[in-house]
Amino acid sequence: MRPALYATGVTVTIEGRTIVDQCDLTVGRGDWVTIVGPNGAGKTTLLHALTGLRSAQGRIELHGTPLHELSPRQRARTVALVPQTPRLPAAMTVAHYVLLGRTAHLGPLGRETRHDLDLVDQALTHLDLDGFAERPLDTLSGGERQRVVLARGLAQEATILLLDEPTTALDIAHQQDTLELVDDLRRRLGLTVVSTMHDLTLAAQYADHLVLLAAGRIAVSGPAVQVLTGPQLEHHYGARVDVIRHRGNLVVVPWRSPSHPEETTP
Repeated sequence: MRPALYATGVTVTIEGRTIVDQCDLTVGRGDWVTIVGPNGAGKTTLLHALTGLRSAQGRIELHGTPLHELSPRQRARTVALVPQTPRLPAAMTVAHYVLLGRTAHLGPLGRETRHDLDLVDQALTHLDLDGFAERPLDTLSGGERQRVVLARGLAQEATILLLDEPTTALDIAHQQDTLELVDDLRRRLGLTVVSTMHDLTLAAQYADHLVLLAAGRIAVSGPAVQVLTGPQLEHHYGARVDVIRHRGNLVVVPWRSPSHPEETTP
């Protein structure tokens, strides 16, 4: 079976500067792969290249079809990007915003059908947004907005879901709720998920496979236990951390040297 997403030699150059350099990525159908790395590593740029939003060299395939052979509508029916900072028209209602996810499926006249409206209702139900349909976007909390953006991605009916920092600006409870929701939808709907994340502990808990990007190149990829090691993180992030196991999960714990040696607990 062909992978859901296959990329080799992906290189992105912007204004003469190489942001993503010779990256290879294979994501099996139904898998969750998370791209981690320090700020400026090229994570978002790589994600945009995988959708065709950013011009890139190399080869990218979606379900075995080269990306450049797909029309914009075909791409939108295959892969949905949930951006880190989406533009949300303040006065637009939740239902109308989620309906935008159906754009690639609308007929020549651009009019929605009963089927399109039903899919919007289903997406709202999946994300526990029943009763929010007529709410203006600017009346929502941060967590509610995050779910609405995800609902638009689901309404797109794409089989590959790309999430750029899906837990940005969310408190810890909403972070857990959002990632649990994505994982549940992945299993129930057979979605393939590729995400970028800053929180290494959450990345380790939810992704099947991690890719550590540093200075635009893939430094290491594999299961979390291989990628998230103290020496690797110190080298690529310049951070002092311990990686421990707690309740069966990997946890990345930053630490600092005590200001005064006498403060150290014997």
